Amino acid sequence: MSTIKNLFKQTFVYGLATVLPRMVSFLLVPLYTDILPKEEYGEISVIFAYFVLINVILAYGMETAFFRFYNKSENRNSVLSTSGWSLVITSLLFTVVAYVTRDLIVEVTNIPLKYIELAIWILLLDALVIIPFSWLRAAEKPMRYAIIKIFNVAVNLGLNVLFLVYLKDLAEEYSFFRSIYVEDFKISYVFISNLVASGLTLLLMLPFYFKISFTFDSVLWRKMLSYGFPILIAGIAFSVNEVFDRILLDRLLPQDIAREQIGAYSACYKLAMFMTLFATAFRLGIEPFFFSHSSEENATTTYARITNYFVILGSLILLGVIVFADLLKILIIKDPAYWEAMEIVPLILLANFFLGIYHNLSVWYKVTDRTKFGGYISLAGAAVTIALNLYLIPKIGYTGSAIATLAAYGLMMILSYYYGRKYYKVPYDMTRIGAYLLVSITFSIISFYFFRGNYFVGIPLLLIFMGVIYYFEKDQILRIIQS
Repeated sequence: MSTIKNLFKQTFVYGLATVLPRMVSFLLVPLYTDILPKEEYGEISVIFAYFVLINVILAYGMETAFFRFYNKSENRNSVLSTSGWSLVITSLLFTVVAYVTRDLIVEVTNIPLKYIELAIWILLLDALVIIPFSWLRAAEKPMRYAIIKIFNVAVNLGLNVLFLVYLKDLAEEYSFFRSIYVEDFKISYVFISNLVASGLTLLLMLPFYFKISFTFDSVLWRKMLSYGFPILIAGIAFSVNEVFDRILLDRLLPQDIAREQIGAYSACYKLAMFMTLFATAFRLGIEPFFFSHSSEENATTTYARITNYFVILGSLILLGVIVFADLLKILIIKDPAYWEAMEIVPLILLANFFLGIYHNLSVWYKVTDRTKFGGYISLAGAAVTIALNLYLIPKIGYTGSAIATLAAYGLMMILSYYYGRKYYKVPYDMTRIGAYLLVSITFSIISFYFFRGNYFVGIPLLLIFMGVIYYFEKDQILRIIQS
């Protein structure tokens, strides 16, 4: 129980540090949907979709490779310096190439040059803190990790509010603010806020680079690249599953409505952020935990128990968000014009739940160094995402994108479980896990599709489900609380 206790402690701290940065985009939804028309919010969503894809490429699996080799290597300083300087060199090369070819990028993406230039610098700054943040996690310094992440959130959120809400009024009274105020500059202000936050975060992480040596182990580097390459492929595939639908919507929908539709889709997609935040926080807590406990005798039993806890909590979040979806949309999505895409919320919530389960199941290929399977599985999911989007978007628009996301993550979850049984059998209690999933999904369907907005039905369903969980998990819950 001590290992589980430690896991939940780390998950809470890392979760807080991860939830809050991701909460920026979540908390900004009311601001953006109140101030920006759907078309402009759609344009921001498309740009951030490219951000996600390029961030994965710039990391090229080095973060996960760092964890693996840092825990195994006798010379940890060599792992630190080699991975750190590798990312510095490749990130600078990317910046030079991207800046030289920026006009071509504008033609390919249909994104204005002023946004492309800001994006290049943001991507560089974010890439340079990947290994420093990874080192904080590997060295079990969660509080420092959390403080810096929260600082980034505060700066980004604060500047967004300043620029979009108060700057115009301040410019009328003070000359300093008048000098930085530009009419119809809202989208640029969004990215400038991000740029300043990323720059200040890098300044806080600079001591890391002064601590590491200037050595570069080419043999180790090739091993890390070899280990990380399947992670890169998996990461690209994950990014395709996560954000490529916005890019395809931008390409496949009629241009006069594309970005308006993307704006509504992206805003309602954010209601699934409750599940995404939970799953991400859990993953950040368990990834180092999986590696550091993989050699223990009862490791597989511990992994099974962790997955059981994840499914219980995820099932509660799924049902809870769906029951209160129409209340949440009023609080989070201010302009009713965006509500047209509410039909995608249950699909995206369930999709992200399946993704979280997949991350828990994926321990088998990470601890057995079969990371290539992660790439294969992710590629299968990406293929489903692209194929279904291409087929469904022209027929049913963004609803097709939501269906594609659910199908992709569901397939990945099933494939990981199937191959995990062959190569690293974990004694999952599939009867119990399956029962929780079935009840949660069934109650969600009843609440959203038959009694939507009727809290006299939805709340009792949620309470019944909580009672079922307590009945079957009472002993474990009490032990965790007491410890």
